[in-house]
Amino acid sequence: MADCCSGSCASAKPPVDPAYRRVLWFALLVNAAMFGVELIGGWRSGSASLLGDATDFLGDAANYGISLFVLSLAPIWRPRSALFKGLTMAGFGFFVLATAAWHLISAKLPEARTMGIIGVAALAANGLVAALLFAYRNGDSDMRAVWLCTRNDVVGNLAVIGAALGVRTTGGNLPDLVVATIMGTMSLTSARSIIALAFRELKAFRIEAMAAAPTDTVELKRR
Repeated sequence: MADCCSGSCASAKPPVDPAYRRVLWFALLVNAAMFGVELIGGWRSGSASLLGDATDFLGDAANYGISLFVLSLAPIWRPRSALFKGLTMAGFGFFVLATAAWHLISAKLPEARTMGIIGVAALAANGLVAALLFAYRNGDSDMRAVWLCTRNDVVGNLAVIGAALGVRTTGGNLPDLVVATIMGTMSLTSARSIIALAFRELKAFRIEAMAAAPTDTVELKRR
């Protein structure tokens, strides 16, 4: 990986790990199913953190699908995919923060029992996916994006469960709003990390391409 990041193997197509492909398919199906569960549960319970987590499940399902699509393509598509994922995570972060602000204004009290049950189910699903993806956490920017998305999901599920306990204990919506705000901020932070790594890899590909191009072509590009 270090040689590839320096640009010495950007033109080579890495072998596709069949095990990684199977994990991505499993993760895609799990996230698609949990999106439906949390979307319905979030609307019925009035929980900003559950709605935010549902949106995250949808984004992750799409991202796993993109990762599956680019596995067999040229390596240049890996950082491009990661860049798209980073922008998606940033959009999710802003959406969650906006939802939390809306629930603060409307002062809607979420249903703690529904939040807790769905939070536990989501934690079990994401925990299994995270365990399967752990071995691939230090791959290229695309693999890194997949891992960070899944890790954030596990942390988010734990936070939702904590928010459910907080709502039940205090009888107010502040714990739910605090968790939603943390989830949104965490998504923005991870998005920044992924986007920066993707840009570095794209720069390495451009440098290698210019080095491999004929001298007259490079001069024309510079002009």
